[in-house]
Amino acid sequence: MKFLHTSDWHLGRSFHRVNMLGAQAAFVDHLVEAVREHAVDAVLVAGDVYDRAVPPLPAVELYDRALHRLADLGVPTVMISGNHDSARRLGVGAGLIGRAGIHLRTDPAGCAEPVVLADAHGDVALYGLPYLEPALVKEEFGAEKVSHEAVLGAAMDRVRADLAGRPEGTRSVVLAHAFVTGGQASDSERDIAVGGVEAVPASVFDGVDYAALGHLHGCQTINERVRYSGSPLAYSFSEAGHRKSMWLVELGPAGEITAERLDTPVPRPLARLRGRLEDLLEDPALTGREDSWVEAVLTDPVRPQDPMARLTARFPHTLSLAFEPEGRRDEGAASYAQRLRGRSDQEIAEDFVAHVRGGGTADEAERAVLRAAFEDVRAEDGRLETAR
Repeated sequence: MKFLHTSDWHLGRSFHRVNMLGAQAAFVDHLVEAVREHAVDAVLVAGDVYDRAVPPLPAVELYDRALHRLADLGVPTVMISGNHDSARRLGVGAGLIGRAGIHLRTDPAGCAEPVVLADAHGDVALYGLPYLEPALVKEEFGAEKVSHEAVLGAAMDRVRADLAGRPEGTRSVVLAHAFVTGGQASDSERDIAVGGVEAVPASVFDGVDYAALGHLHGCQTINERVRYSGSPLAYSFSEAGHRKSMWLVELGPAGEITAERLDTPVPRPLARLRGRLEDLLEDPALTGREDSWVEAVLTDPVRPQDPMARLTARFPHTLSLAFEPEGRRDEGAASYAQRLRGRSDQEIAEDFVAHVRGGGTADEAERAVLRAAFEDVRAEDGRLETAR
């Protein structure tokens, strides 16, 4: 059985104020064509369909067209909500939509209710685990701790229990949206604290044949059976080295996995340039970057005059400009955003404690208080979203 594994569409998101809706529509076209060309048996969308809980209308319209086109192909689609999606909004009409072969899995309570497909070798059970906010679902799963590992582990226990009651030889696939230990993050993922405490081990997915993951934007293999598809488009310059793609996964008769990457359309390549302004303007080696979206970091000791105007004369698609003068070593030279890049809310709060103490770090009890405070805030945000 063949699956097309994708995730993190982030419909409605822009790239440094550039509207990406046209590029997102081109990706949907490519997805539909890939389903046809490769005779795919099911499409797996592992969360973050939208970029925010209340997406703009053009993004909703594109999503609607995508669902209709996938349904018209007669190929089942299993889609889960991610941390950017509003699970309740995304799941509206799930029962009716399911009759058209589009299976939306947004309710944590239904994580052990699979979509069951069949081929010549028997049944394949596809389980959709929506993004699980620990503080909101701890009671649902009876988890011992408020942590991603605890709630995802409890959800997977339900999956394994359901699978154990199915006919011998039933193969299994799980969709999940989480930060798994060993994954490489980029600047464009938000929340789910990628700093360590919220990571879950890949072993949480033991017992299933394939785990189709979403959240991290780089396509990557955690192990043969646990993979991220990554986002189909770049949403930060930290993804300049990414090869954007989807996984074409074939599940064999005994659960064997073969996987092939299918490249997705690139609206415009990304380039990260660094150096003195005059050097960047004159360097012949940069000729191939003139049609790219450009992030430039100028290292001139003195800030040059009209740097953006001069840069765009050669690189008309320059979107980001920063200054890091040569020889300056004081910590204040880095922008606030640069100093926070890649750090979780918990780590930033602990850094603040160290700063106000003049170097003394937070102890374990204080870290626990901070962790509980962030969990309470996330839980309250979730309750407010549910009430809307």
